[in-house]
Amino acid sequence: MQERKTAIVTGGTRGIGLAIAKQLGLDGFALVVVGTKKEAEYPGFPSWFTQHEIPLVYIQANIAESDDRQKIVETALSCFGKIDVLVNNAGVAPTVRKDLLEMEEDSFDRLISINTKGPLFLSQSVAKAMLLQPRESRDCRIVFITSCSSVVSSPSRGEYCVSKAAASMVSTLFADRLASENILVHEIRPGVIRTDMTSGVTDKYETLFAQGVFPIKRWGEPEDVAQAVSVCCSGAFRYTTGNVIDVDGGFHIQRL
Repeated sequence: MQERKTAIVTGGTRGIGLAIAKQLGLDGFALVVVGTKKEAEYPGFPSWFTQHEIPLVYIQANIAESDDRQKIVETALSCFGKIDVLVNNAGVAPTVRKDLLEMEEDSFDRLISINTKGPLFLSQSVAKAMLLQPRESRDCRIVFITSCSSVVSSPSRGEYCVSKAAASMVSTLFADRLASENILVHEIRPGVIRTDMTSGVTDKYETLFAQGVFPIKRWGEPEDVAQAVSVCCSGAFRYTTGNVIDVDGGFHIQRL
């Protein structure tokens, strides 16, 4: 039996991250799933992986914290020996949406810390671990789940847009730095995905879709994003400058 590759998925206990973890598990990966709560607080989360005989290690960690990022990498290496894929999925929205003129520094700092700084420095640590693998057999991926908000303005949640735009540049920087090392970097920009993060603004988006004034035309599902990640990790894309993929009820390549 072929040895399983190992994938780390941050924010992998629900929504988009859980769909990604399940898909990569079906694709043959052993999983290291990161969440912020104790495993027992995610009812039913590990049972699916057990039923499908997918190796799974859960880590309670906050990617905004340096010690926790180190724990993620060290645990993955101690359990599986190597890291082949990192999916930077964990992210947060503002606790309260406020007009740009009322946006508070604490909210800005929180989103930058989790949505930008955390993925940047976790990718740095994971990339260093990937580089320890023999170059001739190295076939690694780092995937950033950013957002259409990296390019679409939402003045009622400016800190989110800024954090995702910055994460988009982080993905470009890592793509440029690591392409020659056989570590390919991809960015996926989900549109409006039907998850608990968007449940509170369902009516708002339904109205925007109906009016035809929003750049995103319809709801996407977590499984749409998971399929895009699966394609990125399959080896189908071998472009040295990375890919940007927009997900909007499906997915398409925006730029190569």
